[in-house]
Amino acid sequence: MRKKIVAGNWKMNCSLPEGKKLASEVIHMVQDQVQNNAEVVLIPPFIHLTGIHNLIGTSQQIFLGAQNCHQDAEGAFTGEVSAAMLVSSGATHVVLGHSERREYFGETDELLAEKVKFALENNLVPIFCCGEKLEVREAGNHESLVAIQIEKALFGLSENEIKNVVIAYEPVWAIGTGKTATADQAQEMHAFIRNEIAKKYSSELAESIPILYGGSVKPGNAKEIFSQLDVDGGLIGGASLKSKDFVDIVKAID
Repeated sequence: MRKKIVAGNWKMNCSLPEGKKLASEVIHMVQDQVQNNAEVVLIPPFIHLTGIHNLIGTSQQIFLGAQNCHQDAEGAFTGEVSAAMLVSSGATHVVLGHSERREYFGETDELLAEKVKFALENNLVPIFCCGEKLEVREAGNHESLVAIQIEKALFGLSENEIKNVVIAYEPVWAIGTGKTATADQAQEMHAFIRNEIAKKYSSELAESIPILYGGSVKPGNAKEIFSQLDVDGGLIGGASLKSKDFVDIVKAID
């Protein structure tokens, strides 16, 4: 049975005191109110990692993630953070290939292949993001683009490696644009991604990989989206900055 995961990506938000308060509220509510089997991953800015790791403690349901890492172990890369640094701060997961990293920082699938490989070598779980912009969707090229993103970044991995990857599908056109992807559209793309993995590796392996939905999930639509056969949770942006909204999304996992 695949893991169910709800990951909250804070992006570049929250001062240190605000982040500790938000994390404390989420941790308290998850431990006290959420009885399902979903794993919760808090993904704050780098400066929060150690403090939030201390707040999480020995929880078996709540994990700590980072928003990016460099593809090298160390060196003269001002402003970058290595996978080993993340692990030493308590992180267990790392988001790679987020649409904002691709758009604003020019990250390519080839670079992401290096980052995914290095994260795995350091025992981090990569949350690999893929997805299309509006013009690609309207042109009907969304499946081919996502197939290329997955192939270039992930298909160089062995079966033992890729089974430790989590995939997040981001319909970029449905994030902060006022447009909304339907639950059926989410399911369609998740099933497509799973089928691509099955063709490269095996159906058994494809069925074991969690695929999260990252398209403006909110408390009001989470239940419908998460009920889809191939949707295994969500990568949550804006709603993760409000503790009750985020925990309500976690509760929506069956």
